[in-house]
Amino acid sequence: MTTPANLRDDPGVIAPLLLAWYDRHARDLPWRAPPGTPAMDPYRVWLSEIMLQQTTVAAVRSYFDRFTALWPDVQALAAAPEAQVMAEWAGLGYYARARNLIACAREVVATGFPDTREGLARLPGIGPYTSAAIAAIAFDRAETVVDGNVERVVARLFSVDTPLPAAKRELTALAATLTPAQRPGDFAQAMMDLGATICTPRSPACGICPLIEQCAARAQGIAADLPRRAPKPAKPVRHGVVWVASSPQAVLVERRPASGLLGGTLGFPTTGWDGSDLPAPFAADWQDGGEVRHVFTHFDLRLRILTAPLPDGRGTPRRDFDPQALPGLMRKVWALAGGGTGRDGRLPNTPPGKY
Repeated sequence: MTTPANLRDDPGVIAPLLLAWYDRHARDLPWRAPPGTPAMDPYRVWLSEIMLQQTTVAAVRSYFDRFTALWPDVQALAAAPEAQVMAEWAGLGYYARARNLIACAREVVATGFPDTREGLARLPGIGPYTSAAIAAIAFDRAETVVDGNVERVVARLFSVDTPLPAAKRELTALAATLTPAQRPGDFAQAMMDLGATICTPRSPACGICPLIEQCAARAQGIAADLPRRAPKPAKPVRHGVVWVASSPQAVLVERRPASGLLGGTLGFPTTGWDGSDLPAPFAADWQDGGEVRHVFTHFDLRLRILTAPLPDGRGTPRRDFDPQALPGLMRKVWALAGGGTGRDGRLPNTPPGKY
């Protein structure tokens, strides 16, 4: 078996082996060109990479298909109403991505798609990883693309014992030594596929790995233990109130401010999630509708649901209200509150004849 020192001396051995494996086993994804063929339209590569940020391939597939059916090119997306784009994004999470998606599309229509990592990184919503991925996959630039899958593969190949996140810089530098000048886009996707299908977090399938002879962690019997991770601190818990009011004719919803969590999405009125307080949207005998729990990246949220009949003349007409256009948190709220789906449209704790 190759030791880490030997692989550091001859990193060029990796690319031919991995590309040969990729040519046979590449995942069939709607945003991906077949191995060894010209790249997809940069629009499709960019769109997929934005959607895949902190989101699984399985979750993204249907969204990607729907977006490209509605907006087949960047010009169409740039011209789309922002509210429609936000509604179609609902459920995919991390809603700042959708706001940046619109801003980026409009900028690209005005200036064209940059074809370098540096140019791409200046666009809204495109950071170091995404700019490298688009440059490599769409424009065949020899850029090093490092996501969680690649970090895991590299940590095992070189037997890097430093825990994440402290090891990120070292892993990126080592990954750069593997990136070939030829077919860098295919190589980047091959590394991702290897991590997603064989070099998995638990129980890696080392026996069928194309890099088994080069993997230092496999030689040492510690592949499943890498990469190591520093303990995560406990996340804080935030609390608030959400008001859900409905009638057979209408539902009380509002569009959240463009900035901040769930920015630009439709939802039910809430208090602040930072300890600030807001009054109820109208005076009523609000009833307890339970508690909804939701996990954000940096904190957990607990919202107490309060329900009441919606006064006549207020709210959004039901014909214009689509629960599926709500973000995941608000869909949870709507479901827990009863959704107003009964024959009379009532929410829980509202007596018959009163809405």
